[in-house]
Amino acid sequence: MLYDAPKLAPHDCGDCPIRHRAVCARCDSDELSVLEEMKYYRSFQAGQTVVWAGDRMDFVGSVVEGVATLTQTMEDGRTQMVGLLFPSDFVGRPGRAGAAYNVTATSDLVMCCFRKRPFEQMMETTPHVAQRLLQMTLDELDAAREWMLVLGRKTAREKIASLLTIIARRDASLHLAPVEGRLQFDLPLTREAMADYLGLTLETVSRQISALKRDGVIELQGKRHVIVPDFDRLQEEAGDDSDGGLPE
Repeated sequence: MLYDAPKLAPHDCGDCPIRHRAVCARCDSDELSVLEEMKYYRSFQAGQTVVWAGDRMDFVGSVVEGVATLTQTMEDGRTQMVGLLFPSDFVGRPGRAGAAYNVTATSDLVMCCFRKRPFEQMMETTPHVAQRLLQMTLDELDAAREWMLVLGRKTAREKIASLLTIIARRDASLHLAPVEGRLQFDLPLTREAMADYLGLTLETVSRQISALKRDGVIELQGKRHVIVPDFDRLQEEAGDDSDGGLPE
């Protein structure tokens, strides 16, 4: 079941909160007008599936608000989370008929969608859209390679710190804020989902988060609100000073 997009969802591309990071970031006013004609908004409740792997997709689009997960289900029913979609991230692949992964809203989600065929035609005639999508795809590839390092070589504490670092950077970038000093953000995942994504047990995730809190690396307000008193220290806890593959 689809739900009407919240009233606060933008209807003018010029007022969109993800405009500076989305696939339309390089578009001029004439190009935005073309996109306006093919776009529409869809919203999903937390836990609702946006699309199942293998299903036909007649749209592509960007996350405007909320966070979604990408998951893959194996033949024996086991499911692995393989990615996160934050505001401004692109969903769907032009030229591909079906979805490669399950996309599920982890919080209330608003998406700015484009009818696929008109969008594909626009890519052929509008270099700004094609170039931006290529850049986003290469950034996504860099992030995937960096995440291989996180999962394969880092300790449990470093994995938790790395995930918090990535979320902090994305939140700051979305709000055009500097990534330094004291930062705060809301966790988009439950601890169970974090455990799944990081390849850890729930107990390990809870224990490491408690340790980071005890050592003053983070502060917690409620279950989801995280305060980072010193971002440089969090980066050190992540085991390096890179951005975790996060596209700037």
